[in-house]
Amino acid sequence: MTAVRVGVFGLLGSGNLGNDGSLEAVLGYLRTAHPGAVVDALCGGPETVTARFGIPATRLHWYRGEYRTASRAGAVAGKGLGKLVDAFRTAAWVRRHDVVIVPGMGVLEATLPLRPWGFPYSLFLLCAAGRLLGTPVALVGVGAAAIRDRPTRALVRWSARLAAHRSYRDAQSRDALRAMGVDTARDEVHPDLAFSLPTPTPPPAGPPGLVCVGVMAFHGGNDDRARAEEIHRRYLDGTIRFVRALVEEGRPVRLLTGDAVDATVVTAILDAVDSPLVTAAETASLADLTREMAAADTAVAIRYHNLICALKAGTPVLAVTYAAKSEALMAQMGLGEYCHPAREVDADRLLEQFRNLEKRSAELRQTLVERNETAARRLDHQFTALTAALFPTTTPTSRKAP
Repeated sequence: MTAVRVGVFGLLGSGNLGNDGSLEAVLGYLRTAHPGAVVDALCGGPETVTARFGIPATRLHWYRGEYRTASRAGAVAGKGLGKLVDAFRTAAWVRRHDVVIVPGMGVLEATLPLRPWGFPYSLFLLCAAGRLLGTPVALVGVGAAAIRDRPTRALVRWSARLAAHRSYRDAQSRDALRAMGVDTARDEVHPDLAFSLPTPTPPPAGPPGLVCVGVMAFHGGNDDRARAEEIHRRYLDGTIRFVRALVEEGRPVRLLTGDAVDATVVTAILDAVDSPLVTAAETASLADLTREMAAADTAVAIRYHNLICALKAGTPVLAVTYAAKSEALMAQMGLGEYCHPAREVDADRLLEQFRNLEKRSAELRQTLVERNETAARRLDHQFTALTAALFPTTTPTSRKAP
């Protein structure tokens, strides 16, 4: 019997721990439910994916300068040619598989700066190739949001329509796709894939009063480009004031990131506060982030998967939110009142909310135990449904040449 061939696709191995955590969750599912499957990736950081997850990987874009600003004629021509070449490369890669899975991630949203000819175009190529070649493409536990930019919205809408299977990490994502004209009547909503990851071994207790603060190189979203620096400055200044206030009370603070680009924010905070009570963690996975969160009394975080790590660890967390997905997550986990807008960070108000969070810490920890158990059960159901949809038999079809 020939092994079923599964491809995984996305901005994986590119420095974002949340994206890689979603991949890890799907690989765990495949290795448990379909141990004979042969898996490889088409992704942003193939070397990293192969080194960490042990699967072959191919670079997502033919043109290596895809994510650099093209100012010279040669670079512009290279990018343009790359779009054409990628159409053929993507189709050839899809053809080699029986199933392709896009694992989680906010692939149907533009809550952070995004150009239509970047990842939205790549996702459209994937889904179109899948439909043309008869290879099911599954968008599993993905995030979506309303998109104003018309080209981006069109690419996202057609990608979703062409996919053979869709499920979402929150109801708002499904509603957003429906509002964009996609029939979502048969689509399901489940907790984020990261909730299915194994809970890491509890770390030694951190210093008394430890607060984990997850930070981000936040400049707003697609619609905020005109005031991106203003938004970033306000977010950074508010976060620095918050950290400084904790330090003045003698509280140890541990800075956490979720993407390589966040390092500049960590450096800015360390320089501004300049105290031995403020330290920065080096994390390479969601498991590392979860261990850091578990050692803390409380946490404040902005990145979506930093929030998930705190929630999964059972640590009460205050969310600095930049999109509806974070507010939905917090409500789902019973902490809906502990959200603060990332675009309008007010350090005094943030401290007030944080004090309230700490007062209810014991109660909220028990709530998180119960909500985590519910999330795990719902994800078991998602994986069972995924097997029924994508792997009705263990024998792959023979429609495509190897």
